[in-house]
Amino acid sequence: MSAVAGARGESCVKPALAGEKGFMSEFDKVSRRGPFLARMSILLGVGALAGMLGACNAPGVADWGQFRFGAPAKPVETTALRDDSDRIGNGATRLALIVPLTQSSGPSVVGASLRNAAKLAYADSGASDVSILVKDDHSSPSGAQAATQAALSEGAEIVLGPVFAGNVKEAGRIARTAGKPLIAFSTDTSAASRGIYLLSFLVEGYVERIVEFAAQRGKKSIAALVPENDYGAIALAQFQQSAATHGVRVLTIERYKPGAVRDSARRIAAASAQIDALFIPEQAEAMAGVSRELLAAGVDPTKIQILGTGLWNDARVLNLPALQGAWFAAPENAGFNAFAQRYRAQFNADPARVATLAYDAVSLAIALSRSQASQRYSESVLTNPSGFNGADGVFRFRPDGTNDRGLSVLEISQGAAKVLSPAPRSFTGGV
Repeated sequence: MSAVAGARGESCVKPALAGEKGFMSEFDKVSRRGPFLARMSILLGVGALAGMLGACNAPGVADWGQFRFGAPAKPVETTALRDDSDRIGNGATRLALIVPLTQSSGPSVVGASLRNAAKLAYADSGASDVSILVKDDHSSPSGAQAATQAALSEGAEIVLGPVFAGNVKEAGRIARTAGKPLIAFSTDTSAASRGIYLLSFLVEGYVERIVEFAAQRGKKSIAALVPENDYGAIALAQFQQSAATHGVRVLTIERYKPGAVRDSARRIAAASAQIDALFIPEQAEAMAGVSRELLAAGVDPTKIQILGTGLWNDARVLNLPALQGAWFAAPENAGFNAFAQRYRAQFNADPARVATLAYDAVSLAIALSRSQASQRYSESVLTNPSGFNGADGVFRFRPDGTNDRGLSVLEISQGAAKVLSPAPRSFTGGV
């Protein structure tokens, strides 16, 4: 995540409790994906590995290790999972996990949640040949640099984390110099590059999915009502690109300063006879005011399809009368809910929404450690176009470090989000 509120999909980062609520940007606002998969697996297209690795979850899905996600919760082995913020396990293969365990105001609950998710992934994998070197980046770029350097000097073969974009850039610089890949948790695509991969949910993915779906449902003329902040700018750029890709006319684009949407809403209303959909990439806490101004201006949400992003999977949006029937893209709920249930059983606490990223990154790194020999963390393996399955569904890394994720389209109905279009369970075509 970016350390600056509003940076590339993290505009809901707040200064209060920075590193706690500050981490809870998109990850706490999106919905979650369908049934929790029984294995972390690489999808179609792995060739001979599928036969070598044996059991499958679904036709063509090769099993990457014995990841017992559906197993009954069991006590975490404290002998292997020491609570010294230093190491999980004692195996020869070493992975680095760079997380913000502390911040200026003290310990970070979210950093602890990421570490706990790594412990859970380790326990579920049944690994005994892996060590996870947990390093605190102290919520700062300089801390991330030092933590990454320390982990690599201790023999880490791959770096998982950090979270803030500035930290990812510094950690990535160190990892690249050492010739090691990094899988980070930022939503800021400016932090991605070759060998520096983002596992998080990206604004661009939300927008592409919802515009594509709207076009498939026959929407031909869309307006955009966009806040003047970094999240809005990123969403708007992708909206224009996606609209062109899918042959949708963009009739008008209205920008507004946060909290000052009235005049823009009136101009949208004046154009309402010429549009069949309205895209609003706004955060949950602002949508009450936006929807109120749209209604006051005369925009009829029963005649114009309202479209949003994964930030809308929030009770503050789902319960707004004016947004019943609106569509937004997000992962489905069941995967995270299953993960959260297991997490609570182990740690007697609720996980941060970002915790599945650490879980999936560790699960994938452990799975790959058991195959491919010296090529296990190579670019060709990590960017396999068939992708991987995790707690939040199917994902794949692009060579430029960004990702594709399987997202569903949800409709707001009676204060809840129901699935209109399920998330894909595999990818087709190249990256």
